[in-house]
Amino acid sequence: MTFLLLLLLLLALAVASAAGLTTDSRDSADWKPTADGRRWQSRPC
Repeated sequence: MTFLLLLLLLLALAVASAAGLTTDSRDSADWKPTADGRRWQSRPC
């Protein structure tokens, strides 16, 4: 029964994702570019 509920939840998430009902909650801090493993620093203009 637990497996069936898990499968149903995953199916619901897949349908919601395909319908465009999900959003990306990550902020830009998660994906800043790095140079050799060091966080890239922007220079002031």
